[in-house]
Amino acid sequence: MHKASFVAAGILGSRLAGLVRLRVFAHYFGLQSEAADAFNAAFRIPNFLQNLFGEGALSASFIPVYARLVAGGDPRAASRVAGAVGALLGLTIAVLVLGGVLAAPLLTAVLAPGFTGAQRDLTTALVRILFPGAGLLALSAWCLGILNSHERFLLSYAAPVVWNGAMIGTLVAFGGGAETARLAILLAWGSVAGSALQVAVQVPAVLRLAPALTLQLDLASAHVRTVVRTFVPALVGRGVVQISAFIDTLIATWLPTGAVTGLANAQLLYTLPVSLFGISVAAAELPALAGDAAAARATRDTTGLRARLETGFRRIAFLVVPSMVVFLALGDLVASALLQTGRFRHEDAVYVWGLLAGSAIGLLAATLSRLCASAYYALGDTRTPVRYALVRVGLGTVIGYVLAIIAPGWLGLPPSWGAAGLTLAGGMTAWVELSLLWRSLDRRLGPTRLSASYLARLSLAAFAGTAAAWGTRAILPAWPPAGLVLPVLGAFGIVYLATAAACHVPEARALLTGTRAPG
Repeated sequence: MHKASFVAAGILGSRLAGLVRLRVFAHYFGLQSEAADAFNAAFRIPNFLQNLFGEGALSASFIPVYARLVAGGDPRAASRVAGAVGALLGLTIAVLVLGGVLAAPLLTAVLAPGFTGAQRDLTTALVRILFPGAGLLALSAWCLGILNSHERFLLSYAAPVVWNGAMIGTLVAFGGGAETARLAILLAWGSVAGSALQVAVQVPAVLRLAPALTLQLDLASAHVRTVVRTFVPALVGRGVVQISAFIDTLIATWLPTGAVTGLANAQLLYTLPVSLFGISVAAAELPALAGDAAAARATRDTTGLRARLETGFRRIAFLVVPSMVVFLALGDLVASALLQTGRFRHEDAVYVWGLLAGSAIGLLAATLSRLCASAYYALGDTRTPVRYALVRVGLGTVIGYVLAIIAPGWLGLPPSWGAAGLTLAGGMTAWVELSLLWRSLDRRLGPTRLSASYLARLSLAAFAGTAAAWGTRAILPAWPPAGLVLPVLGAFGIVYLATAAACHVPEARALLTGTRAPG
């Protein structure tokens, strides 16, 4: 089994658990709920800490150094580096968590300015509860870095299942009788408990792989200094990405009730293919890319590195192009099947589809950018992705504000649809970022691209799959969304795969024959 498949399997398990959590949350809170908006806004604030110090920044800085020591047959040095990084990360996060808890009212006022009265008070209380859990999830990413360097991908990416499970259990246990504001508080505590469990399930495997591991600060180590030096720009890069998400949430707090929750729902659905196909390939290939980059520096021959990137681009596109088309053409069915339950109505699902369609415009670009960023990290360059991310955020903020706040009035749309303008702006600017990343890689490595003919064949297959899906949907109009989604998406997938194989797409033929695609 290809290592990216283990990453994808772990992510799939955690994302499926996340979708179950999303459905249960929708059942008890619905969309038009101030408590739901408060929880999703509050969750975004401490989640910044997790994402800032978590997987992305550590992958860029820690994994290349630790993996080289492991591959070089020096497990004691690798364990010392891991312990020093873990101690430094833990100390930094402890300080930031304490600051976040104390500054919760200020953070809420700045980052959720559209909330007032009881909703703002609830958001502040939720931020205070959620911050320690976010710190634990950042430490979970340190465990992930160690496991990934030893090519133990499944556990590290499947660990969030227990976090989602704790939140689901909390909702089921207390959702029946609790008022929504109290349920939001209980759910926040369930999230903290799940964060602790997510770390706990990884620790035994970490200790087996690094038996000499001790948490001890060691800033004198050259390896640790290398991690810190590359971590800082990677941290800034992750911060830039998170700032973009914060700005979207901030603007959404000025929109009618339901916009923040609708945006959170659409983002969770949107990130499913990004995580499954972008992160899985990028994370699995990062250690190998680092080796190819080292060989390229030694021989001045970038052929191997470019070939690995192009293979990764094809794998990602083969899976993301149909995901993008499904979100655009069948997003109402997907949202209805997953979310339409309890207090969540059909018109709420249609609203989420509108938001999801905006994000889908940039789905392929955002996913390919993950692999491009890994290529830069492998080359030891964490600054270039930051510069281009800043361009994306700047453009996205301006375009997003216009489309969310001003454009609905111009177009005669309800103000709530301004949230779709935010996702559309993000989708558009994702293509700007990808084009900049590609151009810079071209100058460094030589041309590295997805061929236009390959994308055309994938697009043809996706449109054929859409026709089959719409036909199936027309035949079964009376079926409820939850029962209809599997046959409709099944028809899409079968026709897409068959058409792609007929169009000589190697990945489709390999999947049908059970062999590996060339490259």
